[in-house]
Amino acid sequence: MNIGGWQKVSLVDFPGKIATIVFTNGCVFRCSFCYNPDLVVGPFPARILEDEFFAFLEKRKGKIEGVVITGGEPTVQANLVAFMQKIKAMGFAVKLDTCGYLSDRVKEALASGAVDYVAMDIKAPLEKYSLITNIPVETDRILESIRCIINSGIPHEFRSTLVEGIHEPDDILKMAQLITGADAYYLQRFRSAEKLINASFKEKTAPSEALLKDLAAQCEKYVKKCELRAAA
Repeated sequence: MNIGGWQKVSLVDFPGKIATIVFTNGCVFRCSFCYNPDLVVGPFPARILEDEFFAFLEKRKGKIEGVVITGGEPTVQANLVAFMQKIKAMGFAVKLDTCGYLSDRVKEALASGAVDYVAMDIKAPLEKYSLITNIPVETDRILESIRCIINSGIPHEFRSTLVEGIHEPDDILKMAQLITGADAYYLQRFRSAEKLINASFKEKTAPSEALLKDLAAQCEKYVKKCELRAAA
């Protein structure tokens, strides 16, 4: 596993569990508002050795309950399933974060039995996916991952990071409709950061909290729960 970052303890990234977070290198998208450019376009940070990570888990049994695998985009890693299965064999729960574009890899991960919770980012309504991600997007892949996640029986969530002037109110309702029947949908207000893939986005803001609260209520026509959440 090509590990580009590691947060040893988190109380908020894995619902109901104390977790450690692994950040993998590489991504298929190039979202302008991404705040992890070092994990996306490189030069990639020095890799953290798997042996170091698993030694940490061995020592933290009974204290750490789960592992969040995020990125970047974890499904670009060829050995993702084997990595997750090794974590599960040690007695830890696994949460997988994904953009959903590599739908075959998402299906493989969900079918492996190694995923206890899955979170997928919804970047835009389908007609704006290529604009937001800055690559030509085959939207059928997005739809296939959504379908697989909702039908998997695995606890899950979808989330969208929202930028004023980029995501319109109608876009948010369209995104909620894409994931009709989902367990949860979180609207995350964009926060500027020192490092972004597109430096011009440092001047961008998020839609107002009041607007998003109103939209969250409207989104609950489509999903079981919709709430505002600070961007990770």
